[in-house]
Amino acid sequence: MRLGIRVQLVLALAGLMVLAFVPLFFAVAGLTRSTLQSTRDDAARSLGRAVAAHVSEARKARSDQDLEPLLDAEIGSAGLAAIAVYDQQGALLAVAGNSLARSALPRSVPVEIERTQTIQTKQGRSLEVLVPGSRGPVVALLSTDDEAVRASPLVRLVGLYIGFFALALLIFAYMAITRMIVRPIDQLSAAASRVSAGANTLDVPRGGARELAELGTSFAGMTRQLRSEEEALRLKIEELEHATEELRSAHRTLVRSERLASVGRLSAGLAHEIGNPIAAILSFQELLLSGELTAEEQQDFLVRMKRETERIHEILRQLLDFARPAAAPQGNGKVDPGSVREAVQDACALIRPQRSFRDIDVTEEVPDNPPIVSLSRGQITQVLVNLLLNAADAIEGSGHVWVRVESGDNLVRIEVEDDGPGVADDVKETIFEPFVTTKDVGAGTGLGLAVCRGLIDGADGTISVENGDHGGARFVIELPLVTDL
Repeated sequence: MRLGIRVQLVLALAGLMVLAFVPLFFAVAGLTRSTLQSTRDDAARSLGRAVAAHVSEARKARSDQDLEPLLDAEIGSAGLAAIAVYDQQGALLAVAGNSLARSALPRSVPVEIERTQTIQTKQGRSLEVLVPGSRGPVVALLSTDDEAVRASPLVRLVGLYIGFFALALLIFAYMAITRMIVRPIDQLSAAASRVSAGANTLDVPRGGARELAELGTSFAGMTRQLRSEEEALRLKIEELEHATEELRSAHRTLVRSERLASVGRLSAGLAHEIGNPIAAILSFQELLLSGELTAEEQQDFLVRMKRETERIHEILRQLLDFARPAAAPQGNGKVDPGSVREAVQDACALIRPQRSFRDIDVTEEVPDNPPIVSLSRGQITQVLVNLLLNAADAIEGSGHVWVRVESGDNLVRIEVEDDGPGVADDVKETIFEPFVTTKDVGAGTGLGLAVCRGLIDGADGTISVENGDHGGARFVIELPLVTDL
């Protein structure tokens, strides 16, 4: 669980106080003990001298055997643990005190030297004070350990004061952080939640530090800016939706217009292609009905009327082929795959005997392994024958035509190229539309390439025209391979 900023700051402050107050406590405790110990040593030194001087003075009026009651009376006053009297040679004469302290007293001492030294006894640290006298030196042993110094209560008081001060500081810091930081942040967060729920403005918290107030003001300004941009974006979206609807309406209108234009172009082409034969037939009929013709002239007119009628029939048949090029075959509903190699051979065999190909060289570039495509052999032959006849018309009966077949991973590419004048750029975009032709009037219907494109499209292929390497036109057919035979 992630801790809040308030708890984290309080924990950080607690750690800082531990780093600051713990060394301070040990420093104060050590200084206190050292100071009290020094004071105790000074007091013990003065007391030892006083007791030793008092005993030395009393020895002048008493015998050495009468000193024990006096020594016993001195024990216990102001930390005096033991006292001993020595003769003029420094040998021990009499001693008083508890057994542990008495065992720490020396058996002999120098007689002319006054000294004070700290010794360690079984009862703890003690101060030994030696005072010389006329009848011999006196040694007083005073306890100066911690119990005698009484420093522990003061050290505990210092520790208690530091702990209480640290706790009070933490509580104060917790309350101050709550009031100045956490509460304004909570208010700002609640205001932001209201904005995310749909409120238009952000209520800035009034309390807290200056930085938090400035942050709230910045958030409020940002909220107003975002609301303004949101409104502008909403208006733009509405405008885009309106523009999209207008574009859709315009697109539908354009589609209808294009359909009408296509119908118009088809009707105009059909009227042009059929109008001339019909006009000729009507003229022949009028002449026949006049009754002024000879039998031979009537027979000639009837033959011409039959030829024009067959021309109209051929135009209508090609138009129907264009309208239904990809109709599903009868029977099982599947398209019989065809061999491109065999279709190329069939097409070339059909066009070579014709008079228009007498002076035209036809080169076949077909791989040995015949690829199989999703278009029947007869339909491929029909497309190739149409393209070869167009190439013969383009080179005007003399030149070269190439038929190439290349197979890739998933496609078969068929090219029919000639060395004629090529196709003009302004015709390339519309050459596959019905009734579009580059031939002279009456020489072509403009439906052959449209029928070819319909057949290729029905097999999920493509057909296009481009400039060839020999200056003429190159028609490119791409058909998908058939793999599941």
